[in-house]
Amino acid sequence: MSFSRILRLVAPAVALGLLPALFISGPAEAATAIEGKALSILWVLPFAGILLSIALMPLFTPNFWHHHYGKVAAFWGLCIAVPFALQIGALPTVHVLLEVALHEYIPFIILLFALFTVAGGVRITGNLHGSPSLNTALLLVGTVLASWMGTTGASMLLIRPLIRANDDRKHNVHVVIFFIFLVSNIGGALTPLGDPPLFLGFLKGVDFFWTAKALFMPTFLVAVVLLGVFYAVDSYYYKKEAIVAPDPTPDSAIGMEGGINLILLGGVVLAVLMSGTWKPGVELSLFGVSVELQNLVRDLLLIAIAFASLKLTAQQTRTDNGFTWGPIVEVAKLFAGIFVTIIPAIAILRAGTDGALGGLVSLASNADGTPNNAMYFWLTGGLSSFLDNAPTYLVFFNMASGDAQTLMGPLASTLLAISAGAVFMGANSYIGNAPNFMVKAIAEEMNVKMPSFFGYMVWSCGILLPCFVLVTLLFFIW
Repeated sequence: MSFSRILRLVAPAVALGLLPALFISGPAEAATAIEGKALSILWVLPFAGILLSIALMPLFTPNFWHHHYGKVAAFWGLCIAVPFALQIGALPTVHVLLEVALHEYIPFIILLFALFTVAGGVRITGNLHGSPSLNTALLLVGTVLASWMGTTGASMLLIRPLIRANDDRKHNVHVVIFFIFLVSNIGGALTPLGDPPLFLGFLKGVDFFWTAKALFMPTFLVAVVLLGVFYAVDSYYYKKEAIVAPDPTPDSAIGMEGGINLILLGGVVLAVLMSGTWKPGVELSLFGVSVELQNLVRDLLLIAIAFASLKLTAQQTRTDNGFTWGPIVEVAKLFAGIFVTIIPAIAILRAGTDGALGGLVSLASNADGTPNNAMYFWLTGGLSSFLDNAPTYLVFFNMASGDAQTLMGPLASTLLAISAGAVFMGANSYIGNAPNFMVKAIAEEMNVKMPSFFGYMVWSCGILLPCFVLVTLLFFIW
């Protein structure tokens, strides 16, 4: 991996967080918190702008988007940063950006970088033939793995073998779409390792095994329904096309290269667990923004593991695996803009009924003041479909009680609704969860003609929403 490629990869993180720090030296108290109740709904427009850019520009200006998507993301980020600087001052604005960078974006992209690099070094060799039964079995395996190695790790491990298994089929787009549904989202619901919102709940005091016990039945139900629907759809297309071309992948025995990366994936899991269980009580300050020691150690370990993977994996293995840095670079640049533009949206939500979205937030409570669990499920899920699901989870976690013991006790159904909404409905759009975008980018690199932003949502609304209605009826109403 060349220095220039490393620089391209980390540039968004530097631009978002570390570079502004070079120009300030004021104390933390100089910064003022953004008051969500003082923000109008107009502050959400840049976030809507970046969403529409992601949705429409690849469709109408594909060449421009391919070469300049990073600049587009930076433009929408500046549409938040510059007005904030004019309204609350340059120093407080930089402080807010540093908080987002150091507490959310940089740890987020480092974890994705580590999982992407390590899982990309595992190559399943041999020629799998993409029959409905084999495809369904691969989706089932990925769904199970997602809770234990993260949705990103499971997605990066299995997406290339699945696409290669179906490279002789004319109709293979649906295979990747259901992969995003199950492996990149639904499968991550059973442990805090599976998806970032659940990990945040773990850090807030939710028991590690609570998610497995509480979310097992909803996850099992949705996974079984989706696997059944997939098998029916895949069987229909399989019989319809009757294999229109010879399989371009030569027949050979099934095997695996880059096995050392499976050990390194275990190291990623241990590093994440360490940051949630080891509490030395030490904080470091970078230009007024505190960083807990355990989180800094975790991020350094993840970077070391990623570079160990690059060192220990044969370059030919990655070449044969079709491994490139394009997908993670795209995610890094676009999500840098997303993390900046969601700042006012999250602040407005945190203001609760006093904010510009107060009417929406008030729907989460019944007339007698008790939580409306069905609305918690749909509000958390609906917003997690487009906002980052980790801070959205925290907003509703704190709105419901904020106390993990209470939420695992008398309000267990409410925590279930928040957790399921945040994880399940990340599958509703390409930006609902970071692995979605990475899988899309890899599929397109491997010549799968993925649907547009709205085209994908036709699939997700038609297939996923009925499943979520069923979950609502069975777990939050009846």
